[in-house]
Amino acid sequence: MKLKPMADNVLLKQAEAEETTASGIILASASKEKPAIYEVVSAGPGTKDVAMTVKAGDKVVVGKFVGSEIKLDGVEYKFVKVDDILAVVLD
Repeated sequence: MKLKPMADNVLLKQAEAEETTASGIILASASKEKPAIYEVVSAGPGTKDVAMTVKAGDKVVVGKFVGSEIKLDGVEYKFVKVDDILAVVLD
């Protein structure tokens, strides 16, 4: 099933959490904190008042308690407004 965001909504998929700490300690999956970095899966066209500033494939940072989470085909996604995106990650 595919989802297409409407207006100024953005569909995000969570980036994978680090498996080891900086000191080399391997973390169990239960103790991993979800990262605030997400990958843009799809973005709506924007509105006349809000321009779409991200595109599919961009990595972005969003707030911890922002958006609506859904689970589709066993994968967790999050819908957010483009205004809720704090930054684009530049590699």
